[in-house]
Amino acid sequence: MDEEYDAIVLGTGLKECILSGMLSVSGKKVLHVDRNKYYGGESASITPLEELFTRFGAPAPDESYGRGRDWNVDLIPKFLMANGQLVKLLIHTGVTRYLEFKSVEGSYVYKGGKISKVPVDEKEALASDLMGMFEKRRFKNFLIYVQDFQENDPKSWKDMNPTTTTMQQVYDKFGLDKNTQDFTGHALALYRDDDYLAQPAIQTVMRIKLYSESLARYGKSPYLYPMYGLGELPQGFARLSAIYGGTYMLDKPVDEIVLENGKVAGVRSGNEIAKCKQVYCDPSYVPNLVKKTGQVVRCICLLNNAVPGTKDALSTQIIIPQKQVSRKSDIYVSLVSHTHQVAAKGWFIAMVSTTVETDNPEQEIKPGIDLLGGIKQKFIWVSDYYEPVDDGVQSQVFISKSYDATTHFETTCLDVLDIFRRGTGEDFDFSKVKHDLGDEDQ
Repeated sequence: MDEEYDAIVLGTGLKECILSGMLSVSGKKVLHVDRNKYYGGESASITPLEELFTRFGAPAPDESYGRGRDWNVDLIPKFLMANGQLVKLLIHTGVTRYLEFKSVEGSYVYKGGKISKVPVDEKEALASDLMGMFEKRRFKNFLIYVQDFQENDPKSWKDMNPTTTTMQQVYDKFGLDKNTQDFTGHALALYRDDDYLAQPAIQTVMRIKLYSESLARYGKSPYLYPMYGLGELPQGFARLSAIYGGTYMLDKPVDEIVLENGKVAGVRSGNEIAKCKQVYCDPSYVPNLVKKTGQVVRCICLLNNAVPGTKDALSTQIIIPQKQVSRKSDIYVSLVSHTHQVAAKGWFIAMVSTTVETDNPEQEIKPGIDLLGGIKQKFIWVSDYYEPVDDGVQSQVFISKSYDATTHFETTCLDVLDIFRRGTGEDFDFSKVKHDLGDEDQ
């Protein structure tokens, strides 16, 4: 360990592994350290099933759950947008050669006590039960506007400058009612609150285009999920980093981040010090440099049935927009199954999550749990949400945020790219990225 590195990465959570891979590919000499014996940190996948039950203090699972080693249960499951930034990163860095993907079968939104498929094109808009007949026509016209929109072609803007017109003004121009605005902003553009309404429309329009383009790639939903669970992703980036000369050390205590004149100089483990110019880490390694800004409640549910109302989909995402259940935060439901090699035959794993708003977090996720039908076992926990107290530029210690309640990776990617920008002084260049995952993801 007594060497000098360009960067030392602490923790093998997904964000840290992506950064390690990006830095290694960029020619940096990287040392990657984790105090745990396993990859993944907070975003690990738990296997066998017995370990999950032990972790939450539950009696061992009976034989009805099948073989324990057939289970890989994500602690923080998230889906990848098929045309989104994480997939582009995976392609750009070559990590796809280590992973297999399967498309998620359904994307749903909750309204008025039931779930409906999220409509993303004119045909689906006209068939949707989310809107009345006249609203369907208005929404269809809105979707055509989004699909025809080109950021660099003012003719496609419909007399609305997207950098000065707010999203609320765009909705108003098309005459969309509040319910339609609600599922568009939260289930298509994937915003977690309504602040976006007062912001320039271009961000939201591009988010909806991303959703639509992602859906067009594989047909059933815009989302992908890795076979054998999300735990495969950190390991894929770890392999990549190793190929480019990155050094990995698991089960290695981290006793101190060494600073000289307020700037990082190295990392100490016992009597060894590895020198470096930068440190990248998750909040657990630097409790004095982060602040708690909230909490997330999550519930893992084990089922032997698909979610009612999803046409027996073997995988799906459901978003419950905040206003539908009188909340400030959306509730997210994700479902994966034996078809992804994460559960025994005939079994499903659902996750319900949201940002905590009251002193009764379990009650807050009830609307999501109630959608699932029969639940054989559930595990509920609340985790603190941390953010760094500064941008890290002065100390050269760059800290990721905790994982939020969303069941998709877009916010995770934004954090990674922001950290990369602060750490290297430049944006990650997506223009060099190809746009094909190949045949392995079908």
